[in-house]
Amino acid sequence: MEIRYHNFLIRSWQPRDRAAAAELIRSVLSAYGLKFEPKGADLDVLAVEAFYTERGGEFWVVEHEGLVVGTAAYYPIARGENAVEIRKMYLFPGYRGLGLGRFLLETLEQVIADRGFQQIWLETASVLVEAIQLYERNHYQTSTGVETARCDRVYVKQLTLPLAPSAL
Repeated sequence: MEIRYHNFLIRSWQPRDRAAAAELIRSVLSAYGLKFEPKGADLDVLAVEAFYTERGGEFWVVEHEGLVVGTAAYYPIARGENAVEIRKMYLFPGYRGLGLGRFLLETLEQVIADRGFQQIWLETASVLVEAIQLYERNHYQTSTGVETARCDRVYVKQLTLPLAPSAL
């Protein structure tokens, strides 16, 4: 998968991205006073194949001038009905406020809907104020059932599926 957004390339993760994606996530978490957990909540970025590829999900990186400046991912989950969880949506600070986060989220939602999923879940921490604003502006509703220790918020969004021609 490759998509362009202005001068950014959004593409499928490749093994060569492992260190850069982990460092990006560690750096962003650290800026908010959160710890990178390589044996816990962040094990998935170190084992993308097992957590995403083999589970029917996707992990994307965002490149700018050859550097990984963002990530976004999802995988199917048992929570909810025919659901996925969006994870690892991070951008370096200098790349925020350009519409890139919104574009990433909307692109993820479209890909997820095209694959027939009906719900999107995500977890986040209250200190990630920009992320919370993005999710709430895009009609994610608060829910309950935090499963990740560093998170204190859960959101869910129902996807509307197109009507079948016979229903029109």
